[in-house]
Amino acid sequence: MFASPPMVRSSSHRRQSAGLYQQVGVESQLANATPHALVAMLFDGFMEALAQARGAIRNRDAAAKGVAIGRAVRIIEEGLRAGLDVRAGGSLAQDLGELYTYISRRLTLANLRNDEDAIDECQRLMQPLREAWQAIGAETGASAPSQALMR
Repeated sequence: MFASPPMVRSSSHRRQSAGLYQQVGVESQLANATPHALVAMLFDGFMEALAQARGAIRNRDAAAKGVAIGRAVRIIEEGLRAGLDVRAGGSLAQDLGELYTYISRRLTLANLRNDEDAIDECQRLMQPLREAWQAIGAETGASAPSQALMR
């Protein structure tokens, strides 16, 4: 009555299934995340996108490189920078906004020039922020930092 599933699945099917599984996991995390945890997820996603871009450059996969760098830039622009509240965060929020602008520009050039050094620079600039954000969350219970800098 029911057809049995094939024993061997194609690699593209496995990748698609893994992608769907990962998407469900991310959506579950988003539904229950605090504002602080959401920003931490943005930092993690940014670093993951840079790693994917670096791998795509090494594999000479221009399409994958463009997708990964585009994702990293969107995380910076639509996630991290868009959430800054300059009124409440003052000069710190303004400085972060300027850093995010610089990183977006460097990533755009990295995409155009297949420049791994620019990707590495962006990672080096963001890693201390990521670590500080994680440390602040652990110290304060994850509520104060997000309210002070983010809308």
